[in-house]
Amino acid sequence: MLKSALFTRAPAAAVLIRLYVGLVFACEGWLKFARANSLGAGRFHKAGIPAPSFFANLDGVFEIGCGVLILIGLLTRLAAVPMIIDMLGALLITKLPIIWGQAPLFRGQHGWWDFIHESRVDLAQLCGSLFLLLAGAGAWSLDAYLTREDPGQVPR
Repeated sequence: MLKSALFTRAPAAAVLIRLYVGLVFACEGWLKFARANSLGAGRFHKAGIPAPSFFANLDGVFEIGCGVLILIGLLTRLAAVPMIIDMLGALLITKLPIIWGQAPLFRGQHGWWDFIHESRVDLAQLCGSLFLLLAGAGAWSLDAYLTREDPGQVPR
């Protein structure tokens, strides 16, 4: 079962998606602790999320942990799942209310174009995470190395 979770059919170029997605998640997770008032518990409180300290810290730990796993290409598909949930939550809770002008984090912004503008990174992270879930980490990953039939095989 673990071998099927590690299996990847993505090309080596998937490393570029892993680097982007993993680095953004890891950095944003770290920032939830380093700038707790503006990007961690304070932001979660302002967005109306209950138990903001708990959920901001939990989110930060998941973003750092899964971001690092994605970066190194280890258990990439499994790490992508909580990050997909994370991005769906961010979009639904903080960005979607922009459409009807009721987003506590984005006062004065409303409508489709403001939603798209403020959601661009979340949407990119969601798409990147979905790609990694469906295709895997790529040939230049620990997942590929651990599932190689021939250890001397060169990645494509």
